[in-house]
Amino acid sequence: MITHTQYLLLAPWVAHGGYLAATKGWRAADIGYLAILPSLLLRMLHNQAWITAARVQNARSRRQIVERGIEFEQVDRERNWDDQIILSGILLYLGALYMPGGQHLPLWRADGAILIALLHAGPVEFLYYWFHRALHHHFLYTRYHSHHHASIVTEPITSVIHPFAELVAYELLFSIPLITCALTGCASILAFEIYVIYIDFMNNMGHCNFELVPNWLFKWFPPLKYLMYTPSFHSLHHTQFRTNYSLFMPFYDYIYNTMDKSSDTLYEKSLKGKEETVDVVHLTHLTSLQSIYHMRPGFAEYASKPYASKWYMRMMWPVSWLSMVLTWTYGSSFTVERNVMKKLKMQSWAIPRYSFHYGMTWEKEAINNLIEKAICEADKKGAKVVSLGLLNQAYNLNGNGELYLQKYPKLGVRLVDGTSLAAAVVVNSIPQGIDQVVLAGNISKVARAVAAALCKNNVKVVMKNKQDYHFLKPNMPEDAAENLLFSKTATAKVWLIGEGLDASEHFKAQKGTHFIPYSQFPPRMVRKDSCTYSTTPAMAVPKTLQNVHSCENWLPRRVMSAWRIAGMVHALEGWNEHECGDIVLDMEKIWSAALLHGFRPVA
Repeated sequence: MITHTQYLLLAPWVAHGGYLAATKGWRAADIGYLAILPSLLLRMLHNQAWITAARVQNARSRRQIVERGIEFEQVDRERNWDDQIILSGILLYLGALYMPGGQHLPLWRADGAILIALLHAGPVEFLYYWFHRALHHHFLYTRYHSHHHASIVTEPITSVIHPFAELVAYELLFSIPLITCALTGCASILAFEIYVIYIDFMNNMGHCNFELVPNWLFKWFPPLKYLMYTPSFHSLHHTQFRTNYSLFMPFYDYIYNTMDKSSDTLYEKSLKGKEETVDVVHLTHLTSLQSIYHMRPGFAEYASKPYASKWYMRMMWPVSWLSMVLTWTYGSSFTVERNVMKKLKMQSWAIPRYSFHYGMTWEKEAINNLIEKAICEADKKGAKVVSLGLLNQAYNLNGNGELYLQKYPKLGVRLVDGTSLAAAVVVNSIPQGIDQVVLAGNISKVARAVAAALCKNNVKVVMKNKQDYHFLKPNMPEDAAENLLFSKTATAKVWLIGEGLDASEHFKAQKGTHFIPYSQFPPRMVRKDSCTYSTTPAMAVPKTLQNVHSCENWLPRRVMSAWRIAGMVHALEGWNEHECGDIVLDMEKIWSAALLHGFRPVA
């Protein structure tokens, strides 16, 4: 997105256009020249809309064509998708300044539009077909085109991921109709813009990996099958490599007998779709206003890195607020991610609320209704487990999920709040040989489980809040209660910290203290000296967990929260009990099961 310094390449022409508009006035200035920048911005918005639509559709997986996942390597390889927009922008600026017939273009000329269409269907499609076939020759393929074909499962932006030399060749190819129009004096602003948008639209559609072209179009106008490809048609080129070479119009594949014989079958199969099935649903929600961009359907590159507030995202606050209003009015959870592990199918659904909504008393009923609706929908779809993430399991909201069990005592799907695994991660994060820790922050269900486990293991747990100490003491096992202590002055090398801990409390710890959070949200890292902070309870996921190409909130790549993993382990093990309300599963049992399935502690 607009974080890349290559955008500065356009600065001289943008500044020049602004200067002309300021000195000559809008009427005297060349409108075609000034329209180039808005055109480039429109193209970026258009491409981003395709990225979001494709990721939403493929998360549902109903009409997905290639049923495989993508990984971080592909996201990294495709992060510079806007380079081709910058390159075409430079060429358009140069053409508008120096190309004969490229200045002071009229808004519209029908003859120019017809000429562009004819030149595209003729020379452009023909030359592209043979150039594309040449690119699949071993010499050119290994040096250039293999970069594009590294993406077997395509996303819309895969369409423009090529080595620079290839991009230049395509720009020259697509410029044939535009240059011809300019030289013959029939060019117009709208004809140029429509042609560029057509190229982007068809490119994105062909690589979106879900079928969306309705069958009635081909029944209504049968010759259309030779003039317009479909996403499934081009996906075969990425899986078979030696068929379906055409650009957008398949008639050259028909002429030269390179059309894949399964094209029609795959189209019908993909269009029909399949029944959506899911085994595990993880219920999450939006956090900050900018988190809407960090979700998987948002900005691909941004979502592929741990969440952090960025200045350029803060500049988008009007869009962020509009997104908040739209999600707030949306009356249902929405699918943001789909993963597969062995035979287990998993999805993440987001409740359309932000973190601050969960602190509003008047939102409590609405949020509970949304969560309840999502649980019932997952149950109806045959899901085995629903894990409650972030504040969807808050005690003051629904009693750690107990509310839904009381309302639906015969619920088929198992509800898991993940306390046992989150507590096990915290306990196993404490270095060997530590015999005393400080427990500070709001006393959550996880904090109670951690304290009980440590006291049983003869680790002294020191609390600095007297009220919390008296609340927790009666809940300790009799044989371990003596290890729970209250002291305002005692300290330790390890502090277990939760929500509600004032920043000043951090400075009461000695130098070199290891802070381990047991909360859902990460603490502020206020100590800049030799102290260290662990991540929130989480584990690294095994390679068998596929289609992981976005980061879960602030966590590193291929690391997921313990609350989310708990639901997966629950389903993998086939456990039939709920873990919500006051119920905490055996910590040793779930920790061993998580390790058995390949999940590992975060280094």
